[in-house]
Amino acid sequence: MNDRYSFLNAIHFKDIEFLYNQYQKNPNSIESSWSAFFHGFDFGIKNYKNVPKLGKNNIIQKEFLVLNLIHDYRKRGHFFTNTNPIRKRRKHFPSLDLKNFGLSEKELDSYFEVGKLIGIGKTSLRNIINHLKNIYCGPIGIEYMYISNPEKIQWIEKWFLEKKLQFLPEEKKFFLKKLNEAVTFENFIHTKFVGQKRFSIEGNESTLPALEEMIEYASNKYLTEDFIIGMSHRGRLNILSNFFQKDYSQIFIEFQGKEYREKTFSGDVKYHLGFSKNRKTRKNKDVKIYLVPNPSHLETVDAIVEGITRAKIDIIYNQNSNSEKIIPILIHGDAALCGQGIVYEVLQFSQLKGYKTGGTIHMVMNNQIGFTTNSTEGRSSIYCTDIAKILMSPVLHVNADDVESVIRAIYFAVDFRMRYHEDIFIDLLGYRKYGHNEGDEPRFTQPFLYKAISKHSNSYNLYRKKLEKEGIISNDDVKNMEKKYEKILHVKYNETNNIKWNVLSSFLEEEWKNFPIVYKNEEIFNKIETQFSIEKIIKISHKIFSLPKKKKFFRKTELIFQKRLEMIQKKLVDWSMAELLSYGTLLYEGIHIRLSGEDVARGTFSQRHAVIKTEEEEEIILLNQICSTKQGKIQIFNSPLSEYGVLGFDYGYAMYSPHVLTLWEAQFGDFVNGGQIIIDQYISSGENKWKIRNGIVLLLPHGYEGQGPEHSSARIERYLQLCANNNLFVVNCTTPANFYHLIRRQMKLKYRKPLIVFTPKSLLRNKKCLSSIKDLSIGMFHEILDDPDVKDIEKITKLIFCSGKIYYELLNRKESIRDEKTALIRIEQIYPLNINKIKELLDKYKNKKEMFWVQEEPENMGLWSFILRKLGNMISFNLIAPSESSSPSTGSYIDFLRIQNKILKKAFL
Repeated sequence: MNDRYSFLNAIHFKDIEFLYNQYQKNPNSIESSWSAFFHGFDFGIKNYKNVPKLGKNNIIQKEFLVLNLIHDYRKRGHFFTNTNPIRKRRKHFPSLDLKNFGLSEKELDSYFEVGKLIGIGKTSLRNIINHLKNIYCGPIGIEYMYISNPEKIQWIEKWFLEKKLQFLPEEKKFFLKKLNEAVTFENFIHTKFVGQKRFSIEGNESTLPALEEMIEYASNKYLTEDFIIGMSHRGRLNILSNFFQKDYSQIFIEFQGKEYREKTFSGDVKYHLGFSKNRKTRKNKDVKIYLVPNPSHLETVDAIVEGITRAKIDIIYNQNSNSEKIIPILIHGDAALCGQGIVYEVLQFSQLKGYKTGGTIHMVMNNQIGFTTNSTEGRSSIYCTDIAKILMSPVLHVNADDVESVIRAIYFAVDFRMRYHEDIFIDLLGYRKYGHNEGDEPRFTQPFLYKAISKHSNSYNLYRKKLEKEGIISNDDVKNMEKKYEKILHVKYNETNNIKWNVLSSFLEEEWKNFPIVYKNEEIFNKIETQFSIEKIIKISHKIFSLPKKKKFFRKTELIFQKRLEMIQKKLVDWSMAELLSYGTLLYEGIHIRLSGEDVARGTFSQRHAVIKTEEEEEIILLNQICSTKQGKIQIFNSPLSEYGVLGFDYGYAMYSPHVLTLWEAQFGDFVNGGQIIIDQYISSGENKWKIRNGIVLLLPHGYEGQGPEHSSARIERYLQLCANNNLFVVNCTTPANFYHLIRRQMKLKYRKPLIVFTPKSLLRNKKCLSSIKDLSIGMFHEILDDPDVKDIEKITKLIFCSGKIYYELLNRKESIRDEKTALIRIEQIYPLNINKIKELLDKYKNKKEMFWVQEEPENMGLWSFILRKLGNMISFNLIAPSESSSPSTGSYIDFLRIQNKILKKAFL
């Protein structure tokens, strides 16, 4: 609608009549846009002969009845489209019949002024309706009238009014070629690998030409270079072969089940693997396309895609989150889109400063079924895309059999994304030719649907007949095209006879070429240089712990920073100071840092204050003001209250950026349970399944302090179950210096592994949990910490092994009873466990008679099972721990103290 008429969007005739009466009395008594409208209307009545001969007020009423009709087509026309290729649309009431608007067929040839509002001038009602049906009730149904921005509504309407796309014959032949590839590839596999799962694209073949045309259109019009795609298994192999141009023989080898040459990797099923490719478009533009690996947790990949995209924006495209150089594309299944909660999480952070990626194009492969579940059983909303309305994103519902309409929707999506840098949804209504997989029998549960599907001609045959009718192709053209592609498949299939081994391609190989995958102990336990001069540490300390003098700060903020400077004078640091200095020294060396999570700017326990605010709420990050030379930049973002989505985002960010220290912090370690899928399917196993390297750091506050079962345990035992082949670093530091060196080590390693750090809560302010600046300067990371207070080794008859905060409680107990026979040994790096260092300590304490493992977690939790498995054959441990429990901790503080005291007393009997 033209801006001049935007005031007509929501109209009631009685209000109009009242305004018109006011206008007749005094044109200046009403709002100017209404006055202009009525002036034009009166002019039309006086000067045009073909105005219906009705009373003046009746004319006005009829005009606005037609206006209501137009408004309803815009708002509800999508309910009355022919977008479903195999089913009749369910009935929606009221319909768009004339009678529902107070109109009748008598007015069809009457002329109406409101035709001007839809760009066709004053014209008959018949023409108005035909025009509306063509735009709003054809093979594309548009949902957009819930958008609150009138300018955006106007732009959408103008696009569909003006973009009369006419495809050239060569373009149509190309669409047909891609549809043929989609269909023939599936048929070839179906006959060569009978009964094997492939999750066919059939029923949504138009996805293939849609992707081709997206990169063609965006790269030509907007000079887009990068396309990051996430999708689940449906149609994935077809997209890999016919869009990403993965070698057909490689895919056939995967079907044949040939073993990998590299025995250190387990690999994954073929329809989970990732792929990246530098390729050219039809117009010879260079583009990079990425298909991100994904597990069977269907929508998990959404967050990973956004994280990779943001990393490329920050690193390659100069932190321009509205960059037109890159587009994230998410291809959803209909059932997963509306069923998986991570979709909501990802949409909610899509416009936030720390997570925006300039808008995502969402494409839905709408099979109209989820596994065996009908849509009426799988969702409460009308459409699977109704979640788009939380962002007021437009949705296009498209008949997937109509390839030209699909391409038109793609053009719209790209234009909308580039103009508004917001998400846009395309719902491709198709079907699933077979069951959930090719060995499944869908007629068990949907006999009527699959009877219709069995009789339905595929989109290739439909489009072929259309082009033959238009005279664009001949029967010979079709045969030649089909034979040419079939020959390629046969040649590639025959090549597999000469290929002995399967090859596991590494995702993002180019970005990680300087970071080898390391898994041998001798490499893992190499000592890493993390030292930094004491003079520079003190200099950096004064930079990051001195508040700007000309700014006004909250009094408590001033006291915190004053205390930090006082501690620097004493050459001491606490935990939070050591953390900030680890960042500061890395930034000084030119390394970039991203810190994200719930409340990370201040810190959950008011300990970090990496982002400080003036009384006027100006944000200041002193870590970015260390030196005038090319220091690194730290980005710190408080996240939404999301673990699953945000952890996935930051994992994706780290996946692309080995040179950036990427940290994600849970508000409490317990809360990371919500992101368990990311931990299980990506962080712990991505290297083994997909040859993915990743250096993400997870900071998980952990420690039993009487705060109840939801604020005590980060579930250390779960991570240890996931540890194998040196895939992770799992660490529970007890000194600020060790944490400082750990963080620096993460970026000094010649390789990358995810680092899980169980961080303290009460230790943040424990007066014994301090380190000297000298320890930061000349020290190093220690996997095992011996007892520093042992003065006479000969007196030691008892060894207590522990990890984490319990050490300080044991230390207090030991000091209070003046025990001189016990040595407290801390396991700082739990995995990989430095068993040789433990053996050295056992040899050192030759007079030992008793050895204990002490933990504050219940017996069935914490480290005990892991320690017993790793060291049980070497050390005859006695366990001291709370009794096994189904809950991590008691909810009673008094009960907690009783349990802790019992542990401590038992340890020193």
